[in-house]
Amino acid sequence: MEDVARVAGVSHQTVSRVVNGSARVAPDTRARVLEAVAELGYRGNSAAKALATQKSGVVGVVVAGLGFFGPSSTVVGLEVAARAEGYGMVLASLPEVTPKATQDALEHLVGESVEAIVLIAPVDTGLDLGVGSRLPVPVVVLDANPVRARLSVGVDHEAGARLATQHLIDLGHRNIAHLSGPSDWYQAEARMHGWRAAMDEAGLPVSEPLMGDWTASSGYRLGRRLAAASEVTAIFVANDQMSIGVLRALAEAGRTVPGDVSIVGFDDLPESEFFTPPLTTIRQNFVALGRGAMGLLTSALRGELDEGTVTVPPKLVVRASTGRRRG
Repeated sequence: MEDVARVAGVSHQTVSRVVNGSARVAPDTRARVLEAVAELGYRGNSAAKALATQKSGVVGVVVAGLGFFGPSSTVVGLEVAARAEGYGMVLASLPEVTPKATQDALEHLVGESVEAIVLIAPVDTGLDLGVGSRLPVPVVVLDANPVRARLSVGVDHEAGARLATQHLIDLGHRNIAHLSGPSDWYQAEARMHGWRAAMDEAGLPVSEPLMGDWTASSGYRLGRRLAAASEVTAIFVANDQMSIGVLRALAEAGRTVPGDVSIVGFDDLPESEFFTPPLTTIRQNFVALGRGAMGLLTSALRGELDEGTVTVPPKLVVRASTGRRRG
C-alpha cells in the first residue's frame, strides 16, 4: 500500500479509502490511485480490510443436490457474480435435506461472520424459507419455490416446460409423454406443471408422467417403457441427463429420433449438442442467476429492500432431436 501511495502521490490513508470503496475521495485522486494499483499489481489484504471495515467480505452458500448439474452450475454462476462484486464465498453442502440440517448450516455460516447467505434449495427442505428474517444477515433463496421466501431468484421452470411442450405441439405431436424428476424437487414439480398446462391448453390428452431421479440410468429404465408405447410420438424429459438414457432405450427398441419419436430435454448440458442426435433442450442462464442473487444481496445489505424476487427466463434451443410428427 505504501508503494501505491508513493506512485500516486497520496497518503496511505487515501489509498485505503479507494481500495475499500469509500466515496470520500476526489475523482481525479481516485483515478491516480487506481492507475498506480494497476501499474504495481497491488492486491489488498482481505484480513486487513475486514479489520478496517468490520465486514468480512464473504457470502455464505448452503446448497443441496450439489452432485447434479443444476445446483453445481448455480454455485459456479454465483461465485463468478460474487467475485465481480468483490466478495469471497464459503460453501456448506447439505449431506441430507432436513429442516435441522438446513438450519444448522445457516447458523454455522452466521457463526463464520458471513455478511449474507444464499440458500440453493432445489429440494424441499421442509424449512420455512422465510427464515432469513430471523437471522442477523440477509438470506436469498435461489432456485426454490419463490412463494416461501422473502428474497428469491430462480429460473422460470414452468415457462421452460411450456416452451418445450409447445414446440412439440407446433410440430404436430399429440401424444406427448413426460419423464419428470423426483417429486420433492421444486424444479421437477414446476416443469411437470408447465407440461400439463400446455397440453391442457391445446386440448390434448394428458397421461400420467413417469418419475425419474435425474440420472441417465433412470432415463434408460423408464425410456424402455416409453419405447414400447407405439402411440407416443414425443417425450418431454425433465433434464438432459435422463434424456441420454431415453435416447439409448429408443435406439435399442429400433425407434428413430426424431423420425419415430421427438425428444426435448431441459438444462442444456455442455455435451447436449454432441448427443446422437444433438438434443433440443431448454437452456438455463446460470450466470444471470448468480447476478440476480448478488443484486438482491447487495441491495439488502445497503438496507434498500427486505423483500424481492428475480425471475430468469429460460430459452428453447432447437437441435436435431425434434421433428414433425409422421402421418
